[in-house]
Amino acid sequence: MGTLSRRWRGLLAVFVLSFAVLGWIGREIYLAKPPIPAQIVSASGEVLYKGEQIQQGQSAWQAAGGQQVGSVWGHGSYVAPDWSADWLHREIVGLQDVLAQKQFGRAFAALNVADQAAITAQVKAEMRRNRYDPATDTLTVSTERAQVIAQLARHYSGLFGTDTALNGLREDYAMMPGSIRDAADLQALPAFFFWSSWSAATDRPGETNLSYTSNWPHEPLIGNTPTAGAGMWSIASVILLIAGIAAMIWYHNAHKDEGDPVAPNADPLFNLKPTGSMLATRKYFFVVITLILLQVVMGIVSAHYSVEGQTFFGLPLGEILPFVASRTMHTQLGVLWIATAWLATGLYISPALSNHEPKLQKLGVNVLFWALIVVALGSLACGWVGTQERLGSSFAFWLGNQGLEFTSMGRIWQIGLFIGLMLWLLLMGRALWPALKKPGESRGLIAMVFLSAMCIGLFYASSLMWGQRSHYSMIEYWRWWLVHLWVEGFFEVFATAVIALIFSRLGLIRSSTANAAIVLETIVFLFGGILGTLHHLYFTGTPTAVIAIGAVFSALEVVPLTLIGFDAVAMYRRSKAAPWVAAYRWPILCFVAVGFWNMVGAGLLGFAINPPIALYYVQGLNMTPAHGHAALFGVYGMLGIGLMLFCLRGLYPRENWQDKPLAIAFWSMNIGLAMMVFMSLLPAGIYQAYHSVSSGLWLARSAEIVQSPVMHAFVWLRVPGDIVFSIGVLFLALFAWRLLLGARRRAAELAAARV
Repeated sequence: MGTLSRRWRGLLAVFVLSFAVLGWIGREIYLAKPPIPAQIVSASGEVLYKGEQIQQGQSAWQAAGGQQVGSVWGHGSYVAPDWSADWLHREIVGLQDVLAQKQFGRAFAALNVADQAAITAQVKAEMRRNRYDPATDTLTVSTERAQVIAQLARHYSGLFGTDTALNGLREDYAMMPGSIRDAADLQALPAFFFWSSWSAATDRPGETNLSYTSNWPHEPLIGNTPTAGAGMWSIASVILLIAGIAAMIWYHNAHKDEGDPVAPNADPLFNLKPTGSMLATRKYFFVVITLILLQVVMGIVSAHYSVEGQTFFGLPLGEILPFVASRTMHTQLGVLWIATAWLATGLYISPALSNHEPKLQKLGVNVLFWALIVVALGSLACGWVGTQERLGSSFAFWLGNQGLEFTSMGRIWQIGLFIGLMLWLLLMGRALWPALKKPGESRGLIAMVFLSAMCIGLFYASSLMWGQRSHYSMIEYWRWWLVHLWVEGFFEVFATAVIALIFSRLGLIRSSTANAAIVLETIVFLFGGILGTLHHLYFTGTPTAVIAIGAVFSALEVVPLTLIGFDAVAMYRRSKAAPWVAAYRWPILCFVAVGFWNMVGAGLLGFAINPPIALYYVQGLNMTPAHGHAALFGVYGMLGIGLMLFCLRGLYPRENWQDKPLAIAFWSMNIGLAMMVFMSLLPAGIYQAYHSVSSGLWLARSAEIVQSPVMHAFVWLRVPGDIVFSIGVLFLALFAWRLLLGARRRAAELAAARV
């Protein structure tokens, strides 16, 4: 008990200190973020843009799809360019030509090597010199640069508008004509793109060759190359990873827990009778499967737009369901169905753990269900309407599509979801309260489930921390609080604690062992995981301390994932502990798959891109979705499916259970996911990375590369994996359909027998 008490105190210390540092970093980001000038003027005094236009342009881009239409500072989708890198390269090339014409009367390409070198040096000096004056809150650019900015403004306004000369490029980018209709928004959009590019190229005050984004993106023409710190901290992260793995292996071997108990002769949960609120969770799981099916469809459509930007096998689908809408739905549905599966699991296990059904608990579960349906359907429908009708930034922010990856739903729906999570937390808390008050070996596990549920509910409030005109650096800071901490942090703790409770209730592990282990695992997870959030923020207008802290803790974040394999092997052995355990084979195998994908998707593929020097070159390339698909579905998706199957096992008569469709579903989904990642996404990312390293990010994300025969081949190589994966999802739906029909048939037979 003394050891366990020390572990709980250690967990509290890690939690408090880590968030103190994360909060301090947030303050430093706020102070060091790239300034938004009150005005941008040319050397001749002409006002090019007002500061309000930069913010208006940001809102206009987000309303047009934002991170679903290309990316800024590397965060977003991958068919259209990264607008910061694209503008930067176009501005450099344009300025080279303007200066060459002015000084030599010829195009830059026609100059000899010496003259080209002289012009290149002038361009670099102009682009890197920080001419922002904080006293007047004014940014000044040369007359020649102002001329290039005006040219680029016409290009981007035409691209997001209806310029027919750009139809081919628009199709390459999977964009529809008239993405932005308001004339003022079209005029403001280039201001935001220029500002994001200026922040990436100009030196920070008092620094040389160090931009606000730590020299991201790679652009050799102006000396945007990795900083020494990025290289040094990457080396440190590799050393820490090796040391951390060695320490964990040593601890694992030196501190042997008690062996697993002898499995009971019969299933301890066989006679568990679901309460009214537990039975009310059944509909949640059928919604989960429906959302999975819809997400797969949206994923197939979005992937195909990489080849045909506006059509689907020749059909003009883009007119009804453009890439912006399909990809928004694909990413949003993934979070929604995984979260729904876990929320339903919490509602199911709470009365089962406490043997207590609070008054009106069933009503609360039903109210929460319909509230979640309203939020899910409302956010998807309003997002689609906003995309179709181009209703402007205010509609997009409050009701439609905020244009932020994984947090795209409008603010009204975010508030509704937060209220729903508070209701979920209340329902869980009142059902678990008797178990939390009762002394026993399981109380620590139950407390961990409830504490992680509290964090899931409360930390969703981070999605409410930015406004319609917030600085882009601060939006990214708070967005990753939600995406990383909410999804990759507290949900993982919640699921790990629930799995430990399941095995302890089945009598396959000792409650005391599980209790001690789960606290230690949570310490290790959160020690690296909380501050590991910063690896998403290396190049988003943040101070260099972010690179140092993020590199160290993102490496430590991988350490426990490399040892998850031990837990996976142990879980597989427990599945053979007694004949009756076979009834839980597929939920357990889902948990085993979680261990595999934790090592491969979150660990191996995650660390492949997390060190600063690696992420410098591959941020915004297909290396990221390779990691994202393997980690999001492989880990959190398989966790959700495993928990769902465990709950359905107790919610329906066992004679209705059919293993064959589940076997096909399990193996097809996992094999299809592996094919998708290793035959398509990862090779495509490596191909792009070569061009990013050799020439610059602008080329790796250009239509020349993205629409090249090689990239098209990789897109088509995704089809076999998609087919295999889709077969698995269909068989999962078939299993659920048969389960439902069997239950209805049995209910009809019982009703007939009573008559």
